[in-house]
Amino acid sequence: MSADENPSDLIDARIAKLDDWRGAALARMRALIRAAEPEVAETVKWRKPSNPMGVPVWEHGGILCTGETYKDKVKFTFARGAALDDPARLFNSSLDGNVRRAIDIFEGDTIDEKAFKALVREAVALNASKAPRK
Repeated sequence: MSADENPSDLIDARIAKLDDWRGAALARMRALIRAAEPEVAETVKWRKPSNPMGVPVWEHGGILCTGETYKDKVKFTFARGAALDDPARLFNSSLDGNVRRAIDIFEGDTIDEKAFKALVREAVALNASKAPRK
């Protein structure tokens, strides 16, 4: 990313390029992340020739989550998801790992917005606590 590239603008461009349900899902979840934590920093990481737009990342005291798009889904991976309470059982992917947890969203899926925002807030609190990874 060059110095003149704003990460939020890059995420806007990614959403615009995805002119189907995936762009709408990414935009909706991004809005929930920002609503849950207004001080969240948006970044773009892991840009490479096979993925020149990179991966949207939301950070606050460390990585909270990433938002990757695939042909059939949008995946939100929480960097320390295994340490988060998930009473609504939003996590439906990467469940076997010791650290990460993910939410795969497929076309037509609805997400419990209140529960998702609670996960984001909990991830912020976990990062702030500097608690060791499980």
